[in-house]
Amino acid sequence: MEIVLSLAIGVLAGSGIWLLLRPRTFQVIMGLSLLAYAVNLFIFSMGRLTIGAPPVIDAAKGSDPSLYADPVPQALVLTAIVISFATTALFLVVLLASRGLAGNDHVDGREADL
Repeated sequence: MEIVLSLAIGVLAGSGIWLLLRPRTFQVIMGLSLLAYAVNLFIFSMGRLTIGAPPVIDAAKGSDPSLYADPVPQALVLTAIVISFATTALFLVVLLASRGLAGNDHVDGREADL
């Protein structure tokens, strides 16, 4: 399962970087979204999975960290999802305004010479 998760993170990151280098604004926005998904999966996978363990230290169980789940990666990923949703919405509004003003959606503002 670790190989599948690593491949998924690598494919998402590679696709996101490839789309970031494209000349159209919508492709850049999609690349940023894919890169955000890759980073979220990476952060989430770094917090080890502990099934049935509480995230809060219980005085009766002691302070052994292997008995507890780490709540920080889940909190970071949840916050990152909300922030990436908001920035994607903002980028889409800027894209629509830019397309309306310039007439195209190229990153540099002009059509590519073919």
